[in-house]
Amino acid sequence: MTSPLIKHKHLKLDQRKIDFARKYFGVKSDQEAIDRALALLIDEERIVSRLKPLAGLLDGDEEDWPYR
Repeated sequence: MTSPLIKHKHLKLDQRKIDFARKYFGVKSDQEAIDRALALLIDEERIVSRLKPLAGLLDGDEEDWPYR
């Protein structure tokens, strides 16, 4: 049996953070703001993991590599 992709969760969250996310993404619902914020986090992880092999290989890359 597979688990459903969408599950009902009852969480205590910082409303200020949700309001910021709603404003940032230009959405009206808390659920959509949270969903977009989580999707953005997943996208960032994909980008960072693909950049790791380039650490130190790029011209002008004398600075410490921030993606560790």
